[in-house]
Amino acid sequence: MTTRSEFESTYELEIIRPAPDTQNQTDLDPVKSLERLSSNNKQDTLAYLEREEVTEEGTSNVIEAEVPPPDGGYGWVIVGACYIITFFYIGSVYSFGVVLTRLKEDGLASSSTLSFAGGLTSAMISFLAIINSNIIKRFGSKAVLLVGVTILGLGEVLSGWTVNNIGGFFVTVGFVMGVGTSLIFMPCTLLPSQYFSRKRGLAIGIVYSAGGVGGAVLSLVLDALLTKYGPAWTFRILGFITWGACLPACLLIKERPGKRSAAFIEWSYFKELRYLTIFIAASLGVFPLFVPPFFLPLYGTSMGLSHSSSAGLAAGFNLASAVGRIAFGLLADRIGPINSLIIAFVTNAISLLLVWPLSGSVGPLIVFVILTGVAAGAFFSLMPSVVASIATPATLPSAMGMMVTGWGAGYLLGSPLAGFLLDAYGGTDKGLSAYRPAMFYAGALTIVSALLLIAMKWKTQSLKKRM
Repeated sequence: MTTRSEFESTYELEIIRPAPDTQNQTDLDPVKSLERLSSNNKQDTLAYLEREEVTEEGTSNVIEAEVPPPDGGYGWVIVGACYIITFFYIGSVYSFGVVLTRLKEDGLASSSTLSFAGGLTSAMISFLAIINSNIIKRFGSKAVLLVGVTILGLGEVLSGWTVNNIGGFFVTVGFVMGVGTSLIFMPCTLLPSQYFSRKRGLAIGIVYSAGGVGGAVLSLVLDALLTKYGPAWTFRILGFITWGACLPACLLIKERPGKRSAAFIEWSYFKELRYLTIFIAASLGVFPLFVPPFFLPLYGTSMGLSHSSSAGLAAGFNLASAVGRIAFGLLADRIGPINSLIIAFVTNAISLLLVWPLSGSVGPLIVFVILTGVAAGAFFSLMPSVVASIATPATLPSAMGMMVTGWGAGYLLGSPLAGFLLDAYGGTDKGLSAYRPAMFYAGALTIVSALLLIAMKWKTQSLKKRM
C-alpha cells in the first residue's frame, strides 16, 4: 500500500522527476515542473512524483504516477451539483429534530425511539460505506447518485403513510431513506477530491456547507408544512421537492479518469498509526454530533419557547454548521486538515461541557448553538480532506469507505443514548436539568477524540525528530 506524506499540502516537499522515457535527458527544474503540474491548461500531463514517507520503520521513497487535479474548471460545476444534492440529503437529517418534536407530541413514540429511527438513516451511511465505495468503482458516481436520490425521495414519500405506525416509520425513514442517503454520501464526499488539490478544503467545505444551509432552510420549511398540512403531507412534499431538485443535478456529474484500487478493503491501512488513530477518534467523535440538532427543538420547548422559535434554534445550528464547513475548509488549506480537526473537537467540547449546561436563557443558548454548529459542520467537511491527506487517489474510495464504516455506532446510538439519558433523568417534564447528563456524555466523548489526535500528532513529530 502506498500512502501520502504526513505533510498536509499535496505537492509540498515532493521531488518531481522526469518520466522514465526522459531519464537520459537533463533533470527538469523542480520549480518549473511544479508550475507545470499546477497549470489548468495541462491537466493531462502525467508526472512521476517521488514522496519521502516517515514511518515507524524508517524513511522510504515511493514512486507513483497520477494526474494532478485541475483545481478549478469543471470542478466548480461538480461542486455546484454536489451542493444541491447535499442541501437535501444532509439537510433532511439535520432538520429531523423539528419532525421529531411534532411526532412525539402526536404520541407516535418517545424521543429516544424516534431519535433511533432518525439515527438509523445516518447509520446506513456507515453500514453500507464499504459496499457503496465498491459499487461506485463498478458503476460510476453518476449512476449511483441517480439511484440514491430516487430511493431517498421514495422513502420520504412513503413516510407519509407511516407517521402513525412506528414500525413502518422505521422501515421508510430508517431503512429506505437510509439506503438512499448512503448511496449519495460517498460520491458527494469523494468527487471534489478528484478535481481539487490545493483548494480541496475549500471545495469540500462549500459542498458540505449545503448540509447546514439545507438543514436551516428545511427546519423552517418543515415547521411551516407541519403546521399547515400535518406530518403525512410534509413528508410527501419533501420527497417530491427532493426529486425535482436533485435528479437534474445528478446529470451534471462527470468523473475524472484515474487509477482505482481493485481491493475491496485496504486492510493494510489499519497497520498505520495515523489512519488507525484517526479512525478511532472519528468513530468516537460521531456519537455527540447529532445530539444538538436532534434535541435543540425539545430543549427549546422545555425552556418555554414556541414551536417556531424552537425550530429557529435548529435553523441557527444548521446555519452555523454551514459557516463552519467553509471556514474550516479554508483553515485546512492553511494549517492542514488534521490540525483543523483537533481545533473543531476542542471547540465542540467547550460548547457541550461549559456553554450548554449554563444555557438557561436564550442568550447563552444562542452562543452554544453557534459554537456547536460550527464545530459539528467542521467535522464533516474536514474528514474527506483528512483521509485524502493520508491515502492515495487509487485507494481513496476504499480508505474513506472504511473510515465511514467506523461511524456506524455513533450514527445509530449517539442520539438515542442521549435520549435514553434524558428519559432516565425525568424527561422533558423535569426541566432543563434533565438534559445535563446527555450534555456531559456528548462532551466527554468529544474530549477523548481531541486527545487521541493530539497524541497522534505528538507521536508523529517525535518520530520525525529521531530521523
